[in-house]
This record gives sequence, structure tokens and C-alpha cells, in this order.
Amino acid sequence: MGPRAAPLLPLLLLLLALLRRPEPGRAEGCDLQPVTAELPITLSYATSTVPRGCVSSSSMGTDREVHILSVKWSKESAFPLQVSVTPRAGGCTRSAVLILLCARCSANVTSPCRDLLIHTDALLFPGTTATRGPEPPTATGEGQLLAWARVTYGGITSYSELRDPRWVQLHLGEDADSPLDCVPQERFNAALHLETEVFFHGVKGCSRGDAQSTRAAHIVRLQPEPSSPITEVNLSLSCPERAVSNQILILQSWANFTWSLSVNNNCHIQFLVSGNYRIAPISSLLLPGERLPDTEQGLIAKAFEKNYSVIASYSTIPASTHVSLEIQEHEVVRRVPVTPAPPVPTTHSLPHVVLLMLQPWKCTDETMEIVIARSHLEPIKDVVNITLRDISCQAEKNATHFMLKTPLSHCGTSLEGRGHANNELILNLAKGATFQSVRVAFQCNIPRELFLRLFPTAAFEVPQTELEVNKEAFVQASMRWEDHPADLQLKECWLAAPGQEPVLLVQGGEARGTGVTVLEGPPSSHGRKVWRFRFTYAVPEGGRVPFSATLKCKAGLQNNTIFEKVLEVTVKDSWRPPNNRGLGLAAVLGITFGAFLIGALLTAGLWYIYSHTRPISKLQPVSSTAPASESSSTNHSIGSTQSTPCSTSSMA
Repeated sequence: MGPRAAPLLPLLLLLLALLRRPEPGRAEGCDLQPVTAELPITLSYATSTVPRGCVSSSSMGTDREVHILSVKWSKESAFPLQVSVTPRAGGCTRSAVLILLCARCSANVTSPCRDLLIHTDALLFPGTTATRGPEPPTATGEGQLLAWARVTYGGITSYSELRDPRWVQLHLGEDADSPLDCVPQERFNAALHLETEVFFHGVKGCSRGDAQSTRAAHIVRLQPEPSSPITEVNLSLSCPERAVSNQILILQSWANFTWSLSVNNNCHIQFLVSGNYRIAPISSLLLPGERLPDTEQGLIAKAFEKNYSVIASYSTIPASTHVSLEIQEHEVVRRVPVTPAPPVPTTHSLPHVVLLMLQPWKCTDETMEIVIARSHLEPIKDVVNITLRDISCQAEKNATHFMLKTPLSHCGTSLEGRGHANNELILNLAKGATFQSVRVAFQCNIPRELFLRLFPTAAFEVPQTELEVNKEAFVQASMRWEDHPADLQLKECWLAAPGQEPVLLVQGGEARGTGVTVLEGPPSSHGRKVWRFRFTYAVPEGGRVPFSATLKCKAGLQNNTIFEKVLEVTVKDSWRPPNNRGLGLAAVLGITFGAFLIGALLTAGLWYIYSHTRPISKLQPVSSTAPASESSSTNHSIGSTQSTPCSTSSMA
């Protein structure tokens, strides 16, 4: 490169950077950052692991057991702290002291033990059922607080540091096996005496740079803990009074984990769940989830793949038995969140909840398929039939499923959105002598992937997976790419069979192999691009006809993004005799002669054995004259060879 060309290098690099666009299915252009404005969700989870804590048996020789709660806040709490103090199984048999350090917070402390003494700097609600003592020392650190409790009461039963708690349940009781002194430890397991639900404030969010959609995703990921015994979580989901739409909740956990979901009526939201899940208020039926990525970037890419370009919230929390999630609406004044049992869905809202949980629809670039197991519709009851927006498109039904498959251009399906098809499922329910129709609108995601199909004729109507030797086959490759469909090109297609060299069929949109012809495809519509070609598969001279082959095609963009698809086909040879033909005349005669020969040999063998194993007496000649007298026959043995003069003369 000469000296005059050197200044062009930075310009070329800049031009490449400007032309380069993010690849589909990846999390590029979305850098998660902490949400500093009003949080889009209120998330809390139950735990017994505290940031710092300890237990001891030093209070067992004193008049009271002493429990210390030191509460810290990431930011000023707008909610009152609920503290419940429960006695041991035997009841309130021993006096107890609660030291609650919670500056600038309000608290409601309840306990059936009337002699509970509280030292706190918090503002107590009037309903607190305990005796209030003097406040603990102000501006007290951890060491000073513990020392003050030892000096005042002679010992400490438990100490727990809490951050952003929603409620706390403290169990009274002492353990003689505890250490003599209470020495705080990091991430202390306080399960024997404490359970709490804490707010999560580490919510992050982002949006793809080129995103113009309002479709938002909320992602909750459970941190894997190998030693954790938790295998199921109860998640309570509530939404604002105005129904939430165009949002998806992605719940990620390990494979053998179960999500029990309680959803209120306003949450018309889609779900993507790993492990297994059930809809608790509706049915105890366990539904299989989907295998989800276990990384931050993988989960973001999954949301983008489903055409949700805004990550409204991304939260990573420890494994828990109970999680509360409230989706906020910023236009409405936020209320104090509560976690009552969500109302049971009504007859009208129940189909929405069930179908949006099941998501029984699946789309390719040209078809929509819906499969619903009848067992999943048991909570709805009395489903007579199911149709799409066009009621002439009615699902077929059998004893176990409702099934429907239709082109995307039929049944009232609209393709106005980016990367998804819109339609409605209409459930016709039998209510006595009348029918009631319930409409559930849905969006079916169209994957950004290459589709490959093999057809027997140029009509391209019914795809198949059988390739016949020495007969024309028709191939169609297609893909939807709304952003820049003109940039999408068919790079190459190969046919590979075991024991044979791969055959290049198409490259750069042009025919390469013998007997290959590139055909004109239909015009692009809604960002869908179609390529077609035909070829004849011939077996090389002297070669054997394989039983299977692989058709592989690649499509790509100008920025070297490659989409690859593989189609496995079986090979059919018209000259290969079928397996179900009858026997010929030669085969019948051969079998008959063989059977005759075997019979003859078997008979001869049996005769030979018989002739060599019968008694010897039967081989002697038989006399032609009768015996002279009865006495003579008794005097001589029948089989004897001995002779006497008398016997000889009598026989003469």
C-alpha cells in the first residue's frame, strides 16, 4: 500500500462500522444499566439468608431471650415494615426482648406474647401489640449495639442484619447447641429463627438502539445454588387496573425447577418459563416449560428473538420459595403493594389467562399451527369448538387435542407487526342451552430463520422428505427479514450423501450442478423472500444408492451474517425392488424341491436307524414245518443254537 492510500484506512473502517448492523438473535445494542428513574416493577422475594447475623446460647442463663434486628435501607422506604414475632410450640413461656434498629422507618410489630418488650427507634403503628421500652443508643454500630445488649440483658439469642425488608417473621426460642458468643458472619443462614421478604432494588434495563416498538420484556432470573433444597417457587403477579398488553415475562431457572404462578385478572401478559410451571388458581396440572439460556446476554437475545426490543426490567435474585412481582403503571399514582391471594379468574378472563400461558400457536414464515391438549382446557370447561378470526377456519378435534394449521395469508391473519402474525382464538363454550364465545387475541412470533422445503412437483404445494433417484425434485428456501429484505441473498446449497462427495447445487443465486435450474420465485411480501430451484439426483456410476441424504442451504446478509438450514431426506430408488412383492415361480419350485429332498433324506435316515437297532431273533429264517410236539418246543430254547442227536433225527 502506497503512502497516498494510508489516509483511506480510517475512512474504510468508519464506513464498515456504519454499514454493520446488529445480528438477529443477539443482544448487541442493548447494554443493561441500573434503572435510576421510577422502577417499572416492584419485586420482592422470601429468604432466610441475611447479609450478616449470628446466634448464641448466652441468654439461656438470663431472665429473657434477646433478639436484635438491624434494618438498613438502600433508599427511604415508602412502605411500613411488618414484623411478626411468634412463640415456640409451647407458647409464650419465656419473656423476650426485641431490639429493632430501623431509623427513619415506620413499623407494625405484632405478637401473641403480651410480655414482649421492644426497644426501637422506628415509628410504631398504633396496632403494635407489645410493650415499648427505651430506645437503643442512637448512631450505634454493630459492635456497640451487641455490647449494649450484653451489658443490659446479660446475653444475646440472635442478631440479624436486614436490607430492604418488606416483612419479617421472627420465631422465638433458644438453642443450647448454639455458640456461647454471638459473632456476626457474612451471608448467615437464619432459617431456624427468621424468615423475611426483601425488596429487590438492583433492577436493570435497556433497549435496542434501533428499537421503535413498545413491546417490553421483564426478565427474572434465579441464581443457581447447588446446596439449596428449594425446588419450587410461588410467584404472585399483579398488574395495574388498566390491562397490561404487549409485554412478556421471562422466568429463568434450572431444568428441574417448578414455578407455581398466581396471576390476577388484569395481567394479559405472555410468559416464557423454564423448568415446569402451573397456574395455581386455575389448575394443578404441571406444564412443561422451555429451555432458556442461563446467561444475561442469552436471555436478552431470547427477548429480541421474540420481537420484544425493550428490556423494561432485568432482575437476578437468589433461589426463593415465594416471589412477589407487581408491574407498575407510571401514569397512575403507585399504591402500597400488598400480597393478598389473587382473585380467582372469572369465566370471561379464564380463557385469556390459560391460553396466554400455554401459547399453543407456532408460526413458520408461511404457516400458522395451533395445537391445544384437551387436558389443558379442563379449567375452562365446556369448550365445544375453537376457530380463528375467520370462523370458517375451525380446529379439528379428536379425543385428546384441538388442531389447526393454516397459511399466514388465510383465516384473518394480519402481518402488520414486525416479525409476528396477529389473529384471534375464538372459544365457543356451551352454557346450558346457549353458546358463549370468548375471543383471545394473540401474536404468533415468526422466527428469523431460514426455512427449507422439498417438493415433488413445480406446484410447490405439499412438501415431502423423500428424494427419488433420476427424478426431478423442487427445492424452496425462504425467510422473513423485515428490516432490509433486499440485502438477504441465497449463498449456496449442497446435497450430501453417505459415502459420496457433496454436490454443489446453487451458489450465489446461480445453478452450479448438472441438471440444476434456478427458478423464479414469488414476489417478496411482508419482508418474506423466496428462492426456488430444481435438480435431478443421479447416483455416480458404480456407486450404491444411499438410504438417506442431507440438503443444506445458507442465506446471508452483506455484513456476513449467515443463516443455515439442514433438511434430512430419504432416498427412493425406482429400480430398487419393493419389499412387498410376491414369490416368483422359480422360488416356489426351489422351495418344493428342497422340501422333497429333505423329506427323502429324513425317511432314509429313519429306516437306517430302524434296521440296525431291531432284535437279532427277527433276522433268523422261519421254519416251514410245524414243531413235532408241544414237549419238543418246550425242551429247547427258541433262540438257542445248540443241537442234539435227538433233535436232529426228529427234524429229518
